[in-house]
Amino acid sequence: MRALALALALLCEPAVAQVTAQVTAQVTVKGAWVRGTVPAQTATGAFMEITAGRAAVLVGAESPLAGIVEIHESKLVNNVMQMREVPRLPLPAGKAVALKPGGLHVMLIDLARPLSAGDSVPIRLRIENADKSIETVEVSARVRPLGAAAPK
Repeated sequence: MRALALALALLCEPAVAQVTAQVTAQVTVKGAWVRGTVPAQTATGAFMEITAGRAAVLVGAESPLAGIVEIHESKLVNNVMQMREVPRLPLPAGKAVALKPGGLHVMLIDLARPLSAGDSVPIRLRIENADKSIETVEVSARVRPLGAAAPK
């Protein structure tokens, strides 16, 4: 009887793993880049396009090159550009969310070193799935020159 129970448990285990895998957001990131810095500059922005196959929420980010990483939004309010942290950024299923200069972006603060054109910046995005599980998406963002316009 115990052997039968063990066999059934082993047969069911892959099904459980398969169901768990189906609740992931299936996130893709395109065009990731970071604005270069000058010596002594301690912060910069990272930009990208994020698409989730299933509805999810971007709840945070981290990078070994920054002491603090936050999701921010820039807005023009009464002719003054204001920036604020966005603790939760919804990622609607199948719709690209653009993080770009002058809007939503990843803010890299307390940089470990200056970032020069051509460098690569590792960023880990934390995505909350519908079941509240957290998924990590690894991004490698290329540093563009300080004055460079956003790629088209």
